[in-house]
Amino acid sequence: MVKAPKGYRHRTRKLLKKDVRERGAVPALSRILVEYKEGEVVHIDINPSVHKGMPHRRYQGKTGVVVGKRGRALIVKVNLGGKEKILFVRPEHVVKAGAG
Repeated sequence: MVKAPKGYRHRTRKLLKKDVRERGAVPALSRILVEYKEGEVVHIDINPSVHKGMPHRRYQGKTGVVVGKRGRALIVKVNLGGKEKILFVRPEHVVKAGAG
């Protein structure tokens, strides 16, 4: 038997798949250029075509609060299993809460 892969993106084929009409390598500028302030609530929505600053798949769909910035990335605090996790996520993988 072959051992199951244990990579960072294993078992993500369906989870990290774009819709047919969204396919293409260029991420939307409207998502990258949004300014985020500390305390804003954001949803983590992973863009599979951008590998830099991509959070782990377990955080897909989670909601967190922007705590600060580190370079181009946002520092986002997320609750997961009764614990607070701090993620460093690029703006391509984040959407403002209430903005869709």
